[in-house]
Amino acid sequence: MISGIILYALAIVCTGLSYKKDRTKTKKALLQAWHMFRKIMPDVMAIMLFVGLSLAILSPSFISSFIGEQSGIAGTLYATVIGSFALIPGFVVFPLGETLVENGAGLPQVAAFMSSLMTVGIVTLPMEQKMFGRSFAYARNVAAVLLSVFLAGLIWGVSGWVN
Repeated sequence: MISGIILYALAIVCTGLSYKKDRTKTKKALLQAWHMFRKIMPDVMAIMLFVGLSLAILSPSFISSFIGEQSGIAGTLYATVIGSFALIPGFVVFPLGETLVENGAGLPQVAAFMSSLMTVGIVTLPMEQKMFGRSFAYARNVAAVLLSVFLAGLIWGVSGWVN
């Protein structure tokens, strides 16, 4: 909370300094930012709706039933797919991962799930395509899926070696 207050205060101070230096450019920049905000607001609202549905449907016990310790490669793939489609705020991901492990999910499966949650954005793909272009959005998401699976394999190897 403190960091949020600091960031907002810093933004207000910098905007004030910019306004003092050049009122016209600052007004133009704020107007442009407002137009961009209005343009992406329908997509953001749809994402927020999907976040609410994801949090209601994808409970930790439900997810653990698919990605338990004995689920193996199939569980890792399930975890990657679920994480790719789910949209959960970043501050929820690590406590959720801990809860999943406590409910019997395997470390590699949870690693794949958490990694794909944070890096893959199937739900946000349309908005990402608008902002960055189709080829970049697809390439970034494919790379994120591959890295999530690689990370799960790495965790699998390390956890097998340690045990």
